[in-house]
Amino acid sequence: MSLRLRASLAVEIHAELCRAYPEEGCGVLVGRDLGGAREVERAIPFENRREDSRHNRYLIAPEQFLAAEKEARAAGLDVVGFFHSHPDHPARPSAFDLENAWPFYSYLIVSVERGRAADSRSWRLAEDRSAFEPETLEILPEADPLARVPSPARGGVDGR
Repeated sequence: MSLRLRASLAVEIHAELCRAYPEEGCGVLVGRDLGGAREVERAIPFENRREDSRHNRYLIAPEQFLAAEKEARAAGLDVVGFFHSHPDHPARPSAFDLENAWPFYSYLIVSVERGRAADSRSWRLAEDRSAFEPETLEILPEADPLARVPSPARGGVDGR
């Protein structure tokens, strides 16, 4: 099990969660489920709709989630998970996170310490819903935009 995202997307998520500090920031991960691995193509940040305890709780409202699902479908993708921050706390799921988690999804948690992203970890809910299981988080290098551009001088795609 792994969650894969490009470095620029990780930077974007971290920036969004740092902006929310000292409250929890949150959003939805959109991409593809490839069996054991998930590839994130987009991160959709949302305003934390929680009205109380925003420093250690977040809420993605139903209409926010539906909008993310609609955007994902329009792009031929799926909602594959959620991201949120833990201000001045470790990037480990809390008891509250466990109580409110849904099966299938990946949960990317970012520890934001004094306004700066310190650690990122991904988790999946166990099938029996008793605990979270760690998921490998892979930060991928950016794709080379020229890698697939035909080069007349070199003869075709990728220089072949």
